[in-house]
Amino acid sequence: MTLPPWEYLFLPFNGQNFHDLFNPIWIASLVGLAALLVLYVVRTRQLRRHGPYLELYEWLLWAGLIFFPLVFIEALFAFEFWIVLISLVIGCGVLLWVRFVRFPPLLDAYEKQLAKARYLSLKKYAHPEATIRPRASRRRRR
Repeated sequence: MTLPPWEYLFLPFNGQNFHDLFNPIWIASLVGLAALLVLYVVRTRQLRRHGPYLELYEWLLWAGLIFFPLVFIEALFAFEFWIVLISLVIGCGVLLWVRFVRFPPLLDAYEKQLAKARYLSLKKYAHPEATIRPRASRRRRR
């Protein structure tokens, strides 16, 4: 480190100026994008009947489709480091906000709704003959 720390913010983000950060950041952005796409495909197939979970994964997909390629492009074209740093902070912040702030109340409400539906279903069919139709009384013939 030969420069004061604040002067590194205005250097191009490349392998010569940031040899210890450059490769891990652009590789992590590609791995994160691939993991996000796989996670979206797998989880939406598993949870296709659960709307709030599908919405969560769609939010994560779109936020990640903006964030991860942006970081890769900034590394590829050697943007100044302050732009890369701001992108990393905002992108990670949005992904964390979506997962841990925005959706937990919605998912808790949905879980309570499912639990109530299961309870009412168990209560309705608790008696062994609850699913058997009673015989209709014989109709009078005219």
